Amino acid sequence: MPRRMIHITENDMQQLRALLRTAKDPYGKQRAYHQTLQGELDRAVLVAGADVASDVITMNSEVRLRDGRTDAEIRCTVVFPDSADAAEGRISVLAPLGAALLGYRVGDRVSFEAPGGRRSCEIVDLMYQPEAAGDERL
Repeated sequence: MPRRMIHITENDMQQLRALLRTAKDPYGKQRAYHQTLQGELDRAVLVAGADVASDVITMNSEVRLRDGRTDAEIRCTVVFPDSADAAEGRISVLAPLGAALLGYRVGDRVSFEAPGGRRSCEIVDLMYQPEAAGDERL
């Protein structure tokens, strides 16, 4: 499956690059996740927050997904690691799903390498995007 172009806001790019520079991983367990996010950032098209399309997933966006295996729908929010809480549906951008979603649009299918193997999902809806709501500085 060819990788689609993704869009990242300038604010998100700045914060995510800082996160990767300062992330603590003394045993190297998170290295693959950091590299995945780094790869996504390296290929992204940079856009101003005011110019990002309202259907693009940015940091702190809440989305509804359809699992590629089970067709089950889930809701989640892509957040920075210190706000992550899987039980509350807040998925870290350093987690495989979080990194995979960032910059994609409603209607896109994303695939990612999870601990249990390759997974995929479809982005069904974007219920909240900070930039569209005027909350870009979250």
